[in-house]
Amino acid sequence: MPINKWPEDERPREKLIKSGSASLTNSELLAIILRTGIKSENFRQSALELANNILFQFGGLQPLTDITVNELASIKGIGNVKAAQVIAAIELGKRAIADKNGSNISFKCSEEVANYYIPLLKDLKNEQFRLLLLNIKNKIIKDVMVSQGSLTSSIVHPREVLKIAIKASAASVIFMHNHPSGDPEPSIDDIEITNRLCKSFSIVGINVLDHLIIAESGYFSFKQKNMI
Repeated sequence: MPINKWPEDERPREKLIKSGSASLTNSELLAIILRTGIKSENFRQSALELANNILFQFGGLQPLTDITVNELASIKGIGNVKAAQVIAAIELGKRAIADKNGSNISFKCSEEVANYYIPLLKDLKNEQFRLLLLNIKNKIIKDVMVSQGSLTSSIVHPREVLKIAIKASAASVIFMHNHPSGDPEPSIDDIEITNRLCKSFSIVGINVLDHLIIAESGYFSFKQKNMI
C-alpha cells in the first residue's frame, strides 16, 4: 500500500511533524528524503520499503557516510536524483556535527581543530591536503584545499603553500590532511614535507601551529608529539 494510503499517524512525514525527528527510525527518516518509492506495471515498492532495502544492502546507516552517487544509484529505484538527495542530506549532517564540535571559532588547541574536521575528512576516499589560515586570535580566516592525492613534495610544494598564506595575511597556519587507510600515523613523506614546510614558513615569520593527520580511527598531531 502506498504511504499516502496509510493511517496518518503512521506516515513518516506526518509522524515527524507531530512527534519530532527523534521518534522516527533510520528507515523512516531515509524514506522522507527519498520521497517516493517505485511504481511500475509489474512492481511496486513504497519509499519506506525502498529505504529498508538501501539500509539492508549497505549494512546500515554508517556505510552510507562514505558512499558515491554511482554506488547508491545502482539500487533498483534509486536514480541519480534520489542518490544525490541522500548524499546531500548526509553531508549536511556531517557539517552540522563539525559546526557543533567547532563552536569555539577561535581554536584553543589541536584537539578542538581535530574534533571540528574529523567528521568532514575521516571518510574521504582520496587524500586531501588542507591549509588552515588563522589570524592573531587563532580564528580561521580561510580553509584552503591545496591538493588531492598522495602527500609528496611534488604535490605539496612549499612555495605554493606560502603564496596562499602570504596573500591572506595569515598570522599562523595549521597543515592538515587525511589518511583514507584509517591509520593516522605519519608516513616518511608526511614527516619530510612537514619539515620542509615548517622551515619555509619560519623564514617569512608565519607561525606553524600544527600538522594534523585525520583518519577514521582518530588523529595525529605533530605538535602534541613534539615534532614541530
